[in-house]
Amino acid sequence: MAALASYLDAKSNAGRWYVRIEDLDPPREIPRATDQILRTLDRLGLHWDGEIVFQSQRFADYEMILDSLASQSLAYYCTCSRGILAGGSDSAYPGYCRDRHLPRQAGAAIRCKVDNHPVTFTDRMQGSCTQQLETCIGDFVIKRKDGLHAYQLAVVVDDGWQQITHVVRGIDLLDSTPRQIHLQGLLGLPTPSYAHIPVLINQHQQKISKQNLAQAVDASAPAKVLFQALTYLQQQPDPSLVRADRNTVMEWGIAHWNPARLAGIGQVPEIAASSPAAV
Repeated sequence: MAALASYLDAKSNAGRWYVRIEDLDPPREIPRATDQILRTLDRLGLHWDGEIVFQSQRFADYEMILDSLASQSLAYYCTCSRGILAGGSDSAYPGYCRDRHLPRQAGAAIRCKVDNHPVTFTDRMQGSCTQQLETCIGDFVIKRKDGLHAYQLAVVVDDGWQQITHVVRGIDLLDSTPRQIHLQGLLGLPTPSYAHIPVLINQHQQKISKQNLAQAVDASAPAKVLFQALTYLQQQPDPSLVRADRNTVMEWGIAHWNPARLAGIGQVPEIAASSPAAV
């Protein structure tokens, strides 16, 4: 659903739509999942512009940024264990390692320093958003103790490198946005326009995703999938599109894309079906 929303948002504004594979965590990757994703996008008519970016091939760039932040004392090494953190604040990292000036070492995470200035931005779908990073999050991890680069760092570096101007994604990532804006400021990068769409939920109020055992999208009937996704996105597709082909449905979606219909909506209930799919 997020892929279609971002595609329609880009194409309705004569923009370019990029595909980025966020393969930052090899132990959790599902074999052949990337190939399946790309085949599904192609079958649905979500054709990307330019080359596909694999974050697993961008580690050298992430390391360069980490070194720069550390050299400016904007980031630091942290050896806090889960046990230590469990005894502190439930909501924000308490800063145990901030002033310890630890050297680079194996098994240490890297945290980005935050301050007490609130981060405020206007989301195109969710309206005005504000978060005080110091009290809500604290200094946050940008490289994990296991040596893997954190999503917050990778997405900011890649958005800047690809010159991304608009980001459309699920509302479950809304709380991550202030951290990314903070990092953009430290790195002198522009802040994209953000739009967070509602998540699709099942009858148990759970997000429909692979983590909750939702099946992959069945792209054997692409027009049907697109019509259903447009319905979930509150676009009110013309009923006649039920019998249309994929290209006709997609052309209608681009021509009639209206993100205002998603304003303030955080969740969309799944339409009863025999088997849920992560659309």
